[in-house]
Amino acid sequence: LQVPRAPSQPLTGSESRRFTNKHSKKALKASLTLGILLGMFFVAWLPFFVTNVAQAVCDCVPAGFFDVLTWLGYCNSTMNPIIYPLFMRDFKRAMGKFLPCCRRSAEPRPSAISLSMRNSNSGARAATSLKNVL
Repeated sequence: LQVPRAPSQPLTGSESRRFTNKHSKKALKASLTLGILLGMFFVAWLPFFVTNVAQAVCDCVPAGFFDVLTWLGYCNSTMNPIIYPLFMRDFKRAMGKFLPCCRRSAEPRPSAISLSMRNSNSGARAATSLKNVL
């Protein structure tokens, strides 16, 4: 039987290390995800913007090359929905709740009525008003 510790008591050495390790792992993972996203953004869009400035100054950029760089930037935008679920568990869970292709079979999808009942503070009164609307 353990007695809960009061908030004023400091953490013990092992608890402090465990908290620090868990916190540092989360911070490292967040930094890695942010670094990948920003790196891909710069790789995809920086050539477009440099070429755009060069085009305005000297008018020496072929139209086909400019189109390729524009589509490279568009491809970056399509990569974000792929990168987020790979590195972020919370994002993956949220997507799984709303997309049928990502949902586990054991998790039933809540109906719109149950969502509105769960989100409302009015309780039974919401059910009667919902009946009147339908």
